[in-house]
Amino acid sequence: MFSGIVEEMGRVLAIAGDRQEENFITIGCRTAIEGARLGDSIAINGTCLTITTFTDGQFTVGLSPETLRRTSLGALQIGDPVNLERSLTFGGRMGGHYVQGHVDGVGRIAAILPDGDSLRIRIEPPVNLMRYIVEKGYVAVDGVSLTVAELDTVSFTIAMIPYTRDAVIMGRQSVGTSVNIEVDIIAKYVERLTTHLAPAPTPVSMEVR
Repeated sequence: MFSGIVEEMGRVLAIAGDRQEENFITIGCRTAIEGARLGDSIAINGTCLTITTFTDGQFTVGLSPETLRRTSLGALQIGDPVNLERSLTFGGRMGGHYVQGHVDGVGRIAAILPDGDSLRIRIEPPVNLMRYIVEKGYVAVDGVSLTVAELDTVSFTIAMIPYTRDAVIMGRQSVGTSVNIEVDIIAKYVERLTTHLAPAPTPVSMEVR
């Protein structure tokens, strides 16, 4: 489990594999590797992955075929920056919102507009995800917990202040860039419960004679 508060921007150091089957990717970083152990979970651009090897200043994770199909990580190139967040620890301070690191789909940046010293970034997610996104609700974009400022039938807009823009990769992205989208898990549970909840059994009348 994660919070959507990026701890550090790492950088892709190496990629091994043919991008069709399993790949291994090595990330250079400092903060995100502190206290790491083999098998730890770490979010890369909002995707929960498992550390398979690490040394001072870098770690390696595997990208399964499922991960390559469901996320934008297969498009990474050596030198690309990535958002990193270690998994939450029990009793730690909770910012952002509950992020699982289970990407629901890949969207694209449709527009970037200045808004004072901030940016308003409009994102088009897969159409099937729009029903889970609400104005002033949470959404994770490349692992960053963001608040939906406005939305229409095919896109939503987030406002990015200078601090966030400097701390995450979205501030370096351009129109057309693919981004990983994870909607609020609460919305999906509510939908599941309301559409698949079995009707209560009819009470059996017990008549005493």
